[in-house]
Amino acid sequence: MTAIVEPAEELSVFRGLTEITRFAGVGTAVSASSYSQVELLEILDVEDPKIRSVFLNSAIDRRFLTLPPEDPDGGRVSEPQGDLLDKHKKIAVDMGCRALEACLKSAGATLSDLRHLCCVTSTGFLTPGLSALIIRELGIDPHCSRSDIVGMGCNAGLNALNVVAGWSAAHPGELGVVLCSEACSAAYALDGTMRTAVVNSLFGDGSAALAVVSGDGRVPGPRVLKFASYIITDAVEAMRYDWDRDQDRFSFFLDPQIPYVVGAHAEIVIDRLLAGTGLRRSDIGHWLVHSGGKKVIDAVVVNLGLSRYDVRHTTGVLRDYGNLSSGSFLFSYERLADEEVANPGDYGVLMTMGPGSTIEMALIQW
Repeated sequence: MTAIVEPAEELSVFRGLTEITRFAGVGTAVSASSYSQVELLEILDVEDPKIRSVFLNSAIDRRFLTLPPEDPDGGRVSEPQGDLLDKHKKIAVDMGCRALEACLKSAGATLSDLRHLCCVTSTGFLTPGLSALIIRELGIDPHCSRSDIVGMGCNAGLNALNVVAGWSAAHPGELGVVLCSEACSAAYALDGTMRTAVVNSLFGDGSAALAVVSGDGRVPGPRVLKFASYIITDAVEAMRYDWDRDQDRFSFFLDPQIPYVVGAHAEIVIDRLLAGTGLRRSDIGHWLVHSGGKKVIDAVVVNLGLSRYDVRHTTGVLRDYGNLSSGSFLFSYERLADEEVANPGDYGVLMTMGPGSTIEMALIQW
């Protein structure tokens, strides 16, 4: 018989945790130009029917991208790695600043309230890190503590939230922000191969920021209760961003089997997340899953027994933006927050997937 948890009842496993982190606000930003999949096929002059099929059957309508400049013949060619790193820095800083300001406005806070900034990116390398560049750009107090999570991939937003939740619990009442800024345009190759076509059909530019604070019961957002993580070590090479010696640049690789690998292991992680809480999957009212791609979403839905309604924001973000890497789940959370359908006592699960191959989850409660 299924245990019933009343909405106002606090599970004993969490009772007494006074410094639990709560979501205080969220904000997002994208790059300047968007394109439909059909427009991209025309701009990139793609005629191969197999590659065209990948673009047109992706469940993506539009994506925000910063394409390579036109050559003298009007075509587009791959940019050298140095130019891509410059692009990453420019776009990631610009989007990150705008997402951070939108997030703080959502939280009713200002730049002077910020005490810790954790920046996430996987689409380029910067030293000093993105956090330092954004602090300088926006004139944030240089005493603001910071951290940078680089290269973890699409799952990294939840890894960062875990880090900042720990910081928040140790600094009650102080404002921390997780900022994911992914200039996916800076990781593109144009070589006509199916390997790069899969990547080029999927990713888009986007930045998302989440403000968190602990020890303040007046904050209306959900509180973070628990995290669970799992690395599928047999599939470490299935998703990677490594050096392509032929093109003399970095490039993505996505194994065609990765949706099924992720789906097959999702139950392991959700069972660990809910273990000891008295909750079952049917008690979860809100699911915010990374918009990794149509097949990934379908595999998660089937393996976890979810409905299409459960992943409506996941599929909506994929449709409108493509895969935004680490910040995708926060775009979904923003849409859920705007709906205002979550009630006090409701439970939610955040789920991200990425290289490793890794599945990350978090349990939250309104």
